[in-house]
Amino acid sequence: MRDHQWLKNRLEIIWKNYFADVGLVNNVFVKFGRPCQTRLGSIKLSKPRTFLGHFSKEGRNSLITINGYFKDEFFPEYVVDAVLAHELTHYAHGFASPHAQKHRHPHKNGVVKKEMQDRGLEELLKKEKKWIKANWQPYLLKRSKND
Repeated sequence: MRDHQWLKNRLEIIWKNYFADVGLVNNVFVKFGRPCQTRLGSIKLSKPRTFLGHFSKEGRNSLITINGYFKDEFFPEYVVDAVLAHELTHYAHGFASPHAQKHRHPHKNGVVKKEMQDRGLEELLKKEKKWIKANWQPYLLKRSKND
């Protein structure tokens, strides 16, 4: 079973190898969330902290949450890596991060796919999509029968 340290290490590897040009401008945390049937990952920016009734952007953290099912080693590492890269693309584009927002919408016109292709992640993305298409629903079906 994978743990949070494993996930943190995967994020660091993806960042170093494919997103080294993206500045770390706030704290970025990664964790496994609850098992979910529809969402593979997400990124959010923490709420601003208040001090004497005034809002401050200081201390806002980005939190990447990865589907809890991915703790299971049944899922290939490259699937988790592709989801992490997808969320880091949002971070780089200024969604759920202090970076300037590059696009009006986070997914419109295939901006995530294009960014990942430009960063040399096209094959990883293809493998992940193919694996998910072939294995996601059967995995969920098996889980529901065992629960």
